Amino acid sequence: MTVLPDDGLSLAAEFPDATREQWRSLVTGVLRKSGRDAEGAAAEEALSTKLQDGLVTRPLYTADDTAAAPGYPGFAPFTRGGRPEGGAVAGWDVRQRHTGADPARVNEAVLADLETGVTSLWLAVGDTGVPVSGLAAALDGVYLDLAPLALDAGAAFAPAARELFRLYDERGVPRTAAHGTLGADPVGQLARTGREDADATASAAELAALCDREYPGLRAIAVDALPYHDAGASDAQELGCSLATGVGWLRDLTDAGLSVEAACGQLEFRYAATADQFLTIAKLRAARRLWARVADVCGAPAHVAAQRQHAVTSAVMMTRRDPWVNMLRTTVASLAAGVGGADAVTVLPFDHALGLSDAFARRIARNTSTILLEESHLGRVIDPAGGSWYVERLTDELAHAAWEWFQEIERAGGQRAALRAGLVGERLAATWAERSGRLATRREPITGVSEFPQLSQAPVERETPPAPPGGGLPSVHRDDAYEALRARSDAHLAATGARPKVFLAALGPAAAHTARAGFAAGLFQAGGIEPVHDPVSVAADTAADAFTRSGATVACICSSDKLYAEGAAPVAEALKSAGALRVFLAGKPGEQRDTYLRAGVDEFVVAGGDAIAVLTSVLDRMGVA
Repeated sequence: MTVLPDDGLSLAAEFPDATREQWRSLVTGVLRKSGRDAEGAAAEEALSTKLQDGLVTRPLYTADDTAAAPGYPGFAPFTRGGRPEGGAVAGWDVRQRHTGADPARVNEAVLADLETGVTSLWLAVGDTGVPVSGLAAALDGVYLDLAPLALDAGAAFAPAARELFRLYDERGVPRTAAHGTLGADPVGQLARTGREDADATASAAELAALCDREYPGLRAIAVDALPYHDAGASDAQELGCSLATGVGWLRDLTDAGLSVEAACGQLEFRYAATADQFLTIAKLRAARRLWARVADVCGAPAHVAAQRQHAVTSAVMMTRRDPWVNMLRTTVASLAAGVGGADAVTVLPFDHALGLSDAFARRIARNTSTILLEESHLGRVIDPAGGSWYVERLTDELAHAAWEWFQEIERAGGQRAALRAGLVGERLAATWAERSGRLATRREPITGVSEFPQLSQAPVERETPPAPPGGGLPSVHRDDAYEALRARSDAHLAATGARPKVFLAALGPAAAHTARAGFAAGLFQAGGIEPVHDPVSVAADTAADAFTRSGATVACICSSDKLYAEGAAPVAEALKSAGALRVFLAGKPGEQRDTYLRAGVDEFVVAGGDAIAVLTSVLDRMGVA
């Protein structure tokens, strides 16, 4: 160890080391001021956040929070990256997705992307994209020896691959210059559709053998975890399903005659990147570590054990209302994917949930990666999150949770068997039901949907894309429940010329009612119910007339607890006498609950309450179909 001479520039050397107990004591004082009595470990627990998979994010991490050694970039267990040089200097592969069915229009979009920053293409072919016969037209003018191509052909992966091979030969592309993935994914097809082609596995194995022999830059198999993420899987469940799928392919490909080394080289793994940046970073790091363990157990040499990763910004997090906010979500997600070490990153356009993306949306999507790479230089730092006690611990805990789920799938006979038996579907449905509860209570807020909705914003219209195959695992979105409510409001607007309305009956001055009136307005707007103007200050003798003139059919009383005790009951009586179908009171009623109920208050709306249940019931009562 080298001891540097004292240069007089001390770094906190004159301060004694702080202890965890001292920190907890300070936390206890802060919690006590906010009305929460917790000391010691309980104080720390009070500031912790529960995640899915039994994980907990704590408020403080120190050097005592140890995790498995992550190794070095490019070396087993590859936690810190699959290449020694990391993403430098070129950064990750900017892979744009195209799902149109018209080869000419897809070709126009493809050429525009390649000319302005995209480095590879992810092309939907077959039922969800261009027909196989239109692949040549869609790729007209594309230099196939320069632009790697990832196919997503579903059940048509074999004919799509043959057509691509034909194009390579026709255009004089050397087989050593072909790069990308053929996207053969029978397991993903089973997950999405519930159907299985008996010959699909053999066809995929034949393509893998061909690529291994003649196309060294092509990978035949996509281990796609997106069907599980799109069905509501947690991060550990997504990882476990991908591991089980990858192990299944190692068995299938080695049974078909490939070596373990060759089989590993034919797999590309695809994961979702979400706006929870630290979980995304930890997920990609954990995925490489877990796959390195699998490869090691299977006897694969170290140089092929590094998982090839394609990260795609989550479709589950994308919203249909206020879609512009999706730009922020995808920016955070793509940053997390890059920091997490993904080899290729696809940023879904902000209008992805609405239909076929336009040129502006695709431009924003590709420029998201460009800014992160060219202006922020994110690709020039190897494993930026490495060494963070929080990230290292989260990576380790997530890896263990994923391994436990992976082992359960293996005990059930593997991924295909677990899908057929319903194990995967049942477990993912339970996870999504639990998360739906957090969405309904707005403990997991959705900006622009459940928080800060904009009822006056004009809808963004897009062309309908080819319908994806169904019949297997569902596709869910965070905004599903709120979207159903907003659709009812839209239908009411189209039929009557006005949205359903709520009258905000404010008691006292603005200082007393502004906070709860703002809370109530946001709550009702999340269900498409429009507050009438601004909160109107009323009293028992003016409430009925103000309500009648508003044209609303329901009302919500908003003020402070003190003013509620003084005047909420007579105002509720007046509102009911004026014909209010429902009278709400914003806030907890406390000891006055029975008094308010007798006066005509039907329900109390509070932070953390079930917003979906409240909004559904009030729309039902208002007769909104």
